[in-house]
Amino acid sequence: MGKKISKINKNTRNNLITYGMVIAAFVIMQTLIATDSISSLLEGLMVPLCVYVILAVSLNLVVGILGELSLGHAGFMCVGAFASAFFSKCTRDVITIAPLRFFLALLIGIAVAAVFGILIGIPVLRLKGDYLAIVTLAFGEIIKNLVNVLFVGKDSNGFHFSTKDALSLNMQPDGQVIVNGPQGITGTPQDSTFLIGFILVLITLFIIINLINSRDGRAIMAIRDNRIAAESIGINVTKYKLMAFTVSAALAGAAGVLYAHNLSTLTANTNNFGYNQSIMILVFVVLGGIGNIRGSIIAAVILTLLPELLRGLSDYRMLIYAIVLIVMMLFNWAPKAIEFREKYLTFGRKKKEAVK
Repeated sequence: MGKKISKINKNTRNNLITYGMVIAAFVIMQTLIATDSISSLLEGLMVPLCVYVILAVSLNLVVGILGELSLGHAGFMCVGAFASAFFSKCTRDVITIAPLRFFLALLIGIAVAAVFGILIGIPVLRLKGDYLAIVTLAFGEIIKNLVNVLFVGKDSNGFHFSTKDALSLNMQPDGQVIVNGPQGITGTPQDSTFLIGFILVLITLFIIINLINSRDGRAIMAIRDNRIAAESIGINVTKYKLMAFTVSAALAGAAGVLYAHNLSTLTANTNNFGYNQSIMILVFVVLGGIGNIRGSIIAAVILTLLPELLRGLSDYRMLIYAIVLIVMMLFNWAPKAIEFREKYLTFGRKKKEAVK
């Protein structure tokens, strides 16, 4: 009983440290912004930083907690971004209250991404390992390419769709092109702020941490550790895998909404929603420690800010970035580094017990 209480207290303490770390970082950055102590370039990175933290934490649910390799996270982000941007642009003149419009767009982005998560997850989660990674990667590329050939317009007769070009929409003179193929959506209300991003990060952490520590989370981790054993004691493997995948997709959709409303023009190019984006999110998860939520946050922050902070060292920027990646990888995964950390932590615990 005492061990159980100690474990609960340890989990609670770790969770409070994670929340405290995020809140402290927000307060510090807000203070620096208010006093004009940081550059406008760094200030402009605050919303993308929140986007990447949400993406890293949500992907860790699938990769770290469920134990499946997914490379379609950028695809779910793309779905949420375009669904919400489409809604916001269509209702810009109807819903003039920006916070209300953004909230509704957020709900739509999350819902659409969750639906895609369910539709993709049902057939895909029967696969394992590399096969799952390949199919989810294909999903992300398909979504990106579909958006690039989609043209949507609106006039007094309603909506018009085409996959050819904007001229083939055959709209009335009062018509407006909303989705313009490779040029994407232009004129999305820029409703995203650092405060909203911070709130969404906290909500994401609350959902993921509470899911991990719940009965459902323990079932998901049991499936990760030994699927056959989990199935033999009555755990519905399909249900829990689909739950984790859908929650992860929905949160990626929320990150997409935040991302879309931080830009005046949203395009589905390779840098925003392609293969490289999915790999970069996976890098955050791997370098931060698979299954380590706090590590994902730290890795996302460091690897997002580092290229900009090193911009002055243009000749050596990518070299330093690569060295940091290698050092972080060795620190988290090298056997000797793991052994050193375990020894250090054990020594620290023994010292505290001796003091008590």
